[in-house]
Amino acid sequence: MGDRDDILEIISVFFNAGRTKDLAPLGAIQLDDPRFSSYGEVPPYDLKDYATTLALQQLRFVSISDYSYEIKNERVDLFDNCAVVTFMVKQTGMIVDNYSFRGQHMSMDSRGTFVLVKFQKWKIVHVHLSKLS
Repeated sequence: MGDRDDILEIISVFFNAGRTKDLAPLGAIQLDDPRFSSYGEVPPYDLKDYATTLALQQLRFVSISDYSYEIKNERVDLFDNCAVVTFMVKQTGMIVDNYSFRGQHMSMDSRGTFVLVKFQKWKIVHVHLSKLS
């Protein structure tokens, strides 16, 4: 596989964590470094560091049952050891409230931009997801 394929596989691994509930790959594909940052499409909307991002991603993915996603219009731009990936993603599922045993259907269309760097292998260094209204 080439760099473009490797990078698109990382994006798939990211969203597949929601489908499989295997959250370990989230830590492996993102750079645990003070320079990591993220913005999410659900509150809180502030800029987050690696640890906070990982905790919120894990919490979100385990809270959604029957999760599925579809990535469209993906674009990968390579710059030496840096890559910018832009895409649209539709995510659906059931948000489960374990305390009240109720669920709420979720369907969300978002724009995504992931920035990756390559040291020995590609890692996500910035995540920006923004929900379309």
